[in-house]
Amino acid sequence: MTAMAPARTEPDLSFLLDRAGHVLRTQMAAALAEIGLTARMHCVLVHALEEERTQIQLAEIGDMDKTTMVVTVDALEKAGLAERRPSGTDRRARIIAVTQKGAEIAARSQEIVDGVHKAALDALPKDEREALLRAMNRLVAGHLAVPAEAPRAVRRARQHK
Repeated sequence: MTAMAPARTEPDLSFLLDRAGHVLRTQMAAALAEIGLTARMHCVLVHALEEERTQIQLAEIGDMDKTTMVVTVDALEKAGLAERRPSGTDRRARIIAVTQKGAEIAARSQEIVDGVHKAALDALPKDEREALLRAMNRLVAGHLAVPAEAPRAVRRARQHK
């Protein structure tokens, strides 16, 4: 005997957003891998170039835990793309400084990221693309701006390598 599944009353927005996000992340990972970067490395380079930022600030921007951030910065240092330096404003803090080589790679990686995003958006007619962007911006600035308190941490989708 089979149990009857409850009828949906709304589209499965969680599935749609998760699936689109997952596929977009895999496409981004593959494209950035061609120049030896990960999405996290790209994120750190770009945001460190914007202004002087500490490792903790960059981790918050990139939604990375401390261990992941350390591993990411270690990889950037090993590749000669960034280095840890004392802050110019707080001698107790260390910032992530992007090297000249890192700035060049960041410019290239931003072109790649923009290309991946453009390809996804170009799959839609112009009016639908504009409507999607307006709706997504409205959601992330409004109803979906702040995560709910959960009794236990919600796991992120597993990243396949």
